[in-house]
Amino acid sequence: MKITVNTLQKMAAEGQKIVMLTSYDASFSTLLDQAGVEILLVGDSLGMVIQNRDSTLPVTMEEMVYHTRCVAAGAGDAMVLSDLPFGSYQESPQQAFANAARLMQAGAHMVKLEGGRFMAETTRFLVERGIPVCSHIGLTPQFVNTFGGYRVQGKSESDAERLLDDARQLADAGASLVLMECVPADLARRVTETLAVPTIGIGAGAEVSGQVLVLHDILGVYPGKKARFVKSFMNEAGSIQGAVEAYVKAVKAGSFPAAEHTF
Repeated sequence: MKITVNTLQKMAAEGQKIVMLTSYDASFSTLLDQAGVEILLVGDSLGMVIQNRDSTLPVTMEEMVYHTRCVAAGAGDAMVLSDLPFGSYQESPQQAFANAARLMQAGAHMVKLEGGRFMAETTRFLVERGIPVCSHIGLTPQFVNTFGGYRVQGKSESDAERLLDDARQLADAGASLVLMECVPADLARRVTETLAVPTIGIGAGAEVSGQVLVLHDILGVYPGKKARFVKSFMNEAGSIQGAVEAYVKAVKAGSFPAAEHTF
């Protein structure tokens, strides 16, 4: 059965964990779909894991459209979620809609954009025009130069309250999902308990609606520095198919992330 926003809402309400992984081509999309991954994220992380750039910032709309089309071709029942890359949506809601429409036409079912409450207007503009939105808060990689590096967000009480308010405003604006990256597990739990929409975590503890990791990280093939929240499932599986299935099983069972993967 095709995964839709209604499917995700029902899963979260019933306490079923949602599984997301990045994907950048048709072959891996088919493999991930058959392994039970509900959401295929066409991430601008491709800039780092495919293009060997030092951030996501150089990734272009043309590249995102191309990879979205490839992923959609092999997605099967899985939902395709595509990142709006840096510079493609920050200027205005109208700019965001024009570029989000390109991703939807390439096969995406939802788009992801980074930023807190200042993206609420853009989120509402997209949703009212038929484009589902996943909001991305916490550590937002497109803001790496503003943050001064890849750092945990929401550690102080004031920062935690700001992030919680960001999540509320984005959900109120119509976001179908709220993704939190590199935030303390307790804060991610508070956000999840507060919102009526599902939450996805990456480095945000286990008490969220679902998990996402970069495919190259669970396969142990990315040569860069490993983040604390990363786990290579190849070590225990021995094959690509086995590693993806092990990741799906661990997320569904709630055994991943463990304490050593959280902040």
